[in-house]
Amino acid sequence: MRYQSPIFRPPSEANSYIIQATIGCSWNNCTYCQMYRTKTFRVRPLAETLDDITAAARHYGPSVQKVFVADGDALVLDMDHWRAILPALRLAFPRLRQVSCYAMATNILAKTPDELAELRALGLSLLYIGPESGDESTLRRLAKQPRPKGAPRESTYIYDCHVAAAARAKAAGMKVSAIFLLGAGGTARSAEHAAASARLATDMDPDFLAALTLTVVPGTPLAKTQDNLGWSLPDITGLMQELRTFVDEARPTAALFRTNHASNYLPLGGKLPHDRQRIVGTIDAALAGQVALRPEWSRGL
Repeated sequence: MRYQSPIFRPPSEANSYIIQATIGCSWNNCTYCQMYRTKTFRVRPLAETLDDITAAARHYGPSVQKVFVADGDALVLDMDHWRAILPALRLAFPRLRQVSCYAMATNILAKTPDELAELRALGLSLLYIGPESGDESTLRRLAKQPRPKGAPRESTYIYDCHVAAAARAKAAGMKVSAIFLLGAGGTARSAEHAAASARLATDMDPDFLAALTLTVVPGTPLAKTQDNLGWSLPDITGLMQELRTFVDEARPTAALFRTNHASNYLPLGGKLPHDRQRIVGTIDAALAGQVALRPEWSRGL
């Protein structure tokens, strides 16, 4: 198998086979993200991807149950690629039960409902979508996706795209995992970011819901904004208060909630809304100093 590093995947894909069908991210303009800045986006030749699947079948075939298709937003692949890759994965791994990838909202909406339904029938079952925030001002600062010319600056275009994308994916029978970033609004919009993120989590109604904590990476546009314009990340108490607001106000139908990413100070897990009171109680205990937080040295991207 040939990989162009670095490779990233969600925590829940720790035991998955990773097939790198694209290199980098087709957008790669999010101001906080350094994950793919050393790469120029390209789609790998289909023959290379299929060769890697064949090689993986020889080495790991009987043991693979989950596959994550990398890199940053592999859903951008055209249908001809997917129509070749997904059956090849099913043939290579007889115990395969899940195929997933990262997906931008715009790339989901670029696929027709029929195309998404076809992808689900071929085996693509889970999409990881990262709106990071529900606050439109924060979304614009993060440059989460391109905005069409003429879109009013005060519109909720990016928010609405994520709601529509989640609905389209779910209508096709796919599961949706939504990812939000604590601290993404900075100190100035911390409260707005937390409350609006809870609203977006409600409106997207994902099957899985995750909160990560923003790390300001040197060299990224957000870091330059921090240096030049005084943008600042909330302190630990502020981040915990954002997390409390998010959990307390989000109203998904039935989402498995996790903060198990290494960036977080407080690993949590449970079902929302079923476990809301327990999770909020744990956050309150952490704010009161009664629950230990993850030490700084053990946090990471």
